Amino acid sequence: MAEINQTLTQLKLEPANNKNLRSFVGELNGNLKILEKGFGVKIFQNGNKVSISGNEENIKKASNAIQDLYATTTQGIELSKEKIHMAINNNNDDINPANSSLSEKEYVIKTPKKTIKPRGRNQNTYLGNMKNFEVNFGVGPAGTGKTYLAVAKAVEMLVQEEVKKIILIRPAVEAGEKLGFLPGDLSQKVDPYLRPLYDALYEMLGFEQVVRLLEKEILEVAPLAYLRGRTLNNAFIIMDESQNTTVDQMKMFLTRMGFGSYAVINGDMTQIDLPKNIESGLSHALKVLDEIEDIGFTIFNSKDVVRHPLVKKIVDAYDHFDR
Repeated sequence: MAEINQTLTQLKLEPANNKNLRSFVGELNGNLKILEKGFGVKIFQNGNKVSISGNEENIKKASNAIQDLYATTTQGIELSKEKIHMAINNNNDDINPANSSLSEKEYVIKTPKKTIKPRGRNQNTYLGNMKNFEVNFGVGPAGTGKTYLAVAKAVEMLVQEEVKKIILIRPAVEAGEKLGFLPGDLSQKVDPYLRPLYDALYEMLGFEQVVRLLEKEILEVAPLAYLRGRTLNNAFIIMDESQNTTVDQMKMFLTRMGFGSYAVINGDMTQIDLPKNIESGLSHALKVLDEIEDIGFTIFNSKDVVRHPLVKKIVDAYDHFDR
């Protein structure tokens, strides 16, 4: 028996172009199958005519995604699985995509090796906040681009000589591990914890340039504890994994800022590795600083995850289980 409330909608993809259509549907209609699964609809394609059947609301979301993705192919851009999943996430948002960052000013970052565009409304808000505020918090699950975009903004400002150095910081508390148990000198102990930051820097500046900046101390890697007593002027400071700071450490970090400096504090409140009886400095700071207008706050959620689509489902499953 057919399901009730099933609707059929037809689209015409323009301009009709065989190369674009092949790119859009994918090998063995693989792209269409991803869209069907993502929106819970059935999609039938014949030339540049596309029929979508299913729930009316899901059809509307699928239609928006299909038209956006086909428009991408007309610009000569290949459709990756990542782009398709991002289109699904954006159009599955409770807020109409037409009211999202697509219709607002898009903040784009240019680095020597690549141009970075936001993927979704919250990423665009985050980039806008980094442009407009000297202190920013990015809070949300893994895979939402918090670290990557902060590094991109830091690189852009360094290249444009708006800051003189980049300082990368991460609290040395990771899943119960202590730095003292790790082999090597201080740099070797800290480097593994900063790997996501380094990877982003290599991608935007190139390996040789990153090495040169480290040698000249224009790029500095510092354990959080080593900031005590310092004033950081004309620097772009990124603290990653800030949920693992104590209240005192967070206060100390936030009061290190000097003139001409920018700070981005990122964290995921579901990944706290502090002892159970110690309050997270990030959680405390969000409450204390909530009413300060000159600080930017961007809250990410599972819809912003730009990793494998299963990551979004895993994040949601943990959220629902913990409630």
